[in-house]
Amino acid sequence: MISTINTMADVWEAYRHELDGVEDRVRQNLDSSVALVNTVAAQILSGGGKRVRPLLLLLSARLCGYADKEHHQLGSLVEYIHTATLLHDDVVDEADLRRGKRTARRVWGNQISILVGDYLYTRAMCRVVEFRNQGINEVLAEACKKMAEGEVLQLYYNGNPAIPENEYIKIVEHKTAGLIAAACRMGGILAEASEAQQEALFRFGQYLGIAFQVADDTLDYTANGASLGKTIGQDLRQGKATLPLLHLLKHCSEQDAHMIKDRMETRTLSSADLERILFLMNEFGSITYAMDRARAYITAAKRELDLFEDNPARRALAVSADYMITRDR
Repeated sequence: MISTINTMADVWEAYRHELDGVEDRVRQNLDSSVALVNTVAAQILSGGGKRVRPLLLLLSARLCGYADKEHHQLGSLVEYIHTATLLHDDVVDEADLRRGKRTARRVWGNQISILVGDYLYTRAMCRVVEFRNQGINEVLAEACKKMAEGEVLQLYYNGNPAIPENEYIKIVEHKTAGLIAAACRMGGILAEASEAQQEALFRFGQYLGIAFQVADDTLDYTANGASLGKTIGQDLRQGKATLPLLHLLKHCSEQDAHMIKDRMETRTLSSADLERILFLMNEFGSITYAMDRARAYITAAKRELDLFEDNPARRALAVSADYMITRDR
């Protein structure tokens, strides 16, 4: 392991061997007797994801002194659940591209995408019970429940620009932060950390996940988003009111607010409309507001690490936290 960890590149390098162990388990667990299941799942699992959730799980375990390798298996199962959500999200969003490649739904259709997503969920839960650890079972089951609730809540508010900001945060907390928080806590459970340490890791992951999604939603309105394979204004085209847009709607003129609400409800957005919205976001500081909120969550997340002794894993977690909102740079 390298002696200093100052950047995310240092983290990837320091824990590359650990992540290779996760990757091995990802491939080994993909053993359905139905060949098409393996083909579809392998396509998205090899699509260039960073394995952030398994990384946070293994760092949390190492932070608490865990010395075994079962976190490789648990990390792979967390990645299966995350991948299942991507398959389902692409169907719900009618997405054609993910990370610059055609989505599974475009290649094999919506039905196959949904069913393979279901398979990955159930495969993960079938394998996780082999740990015979009720704490892990409960944490992961709760995360899956929250993700489903978050999806429903997001659909409920889709096309509705009047969503309260606290409801937006609730959606983010359920959809994105739930699994990240669970991954961090499960690392602590594997290490038999104290309840206080497990709770701190859970909050760390929760704050991290909220910051991650707020920053990601904000990138939807910035040029930097293009470097991540995001289409500028895509959330608005899909009727999603995210934090920068909610801030703008509170501060812009009634005429501009009416235009934005109309585009959300009708799912139409011209280049001129988008240019106007981006201008207004700059004028009223909506991007800055959203990113300041994301940074505040990162600060709160890193504060949770104060409970732990300084070691390479703690430094890696702090660097990873900053990476969640600066990964476009």
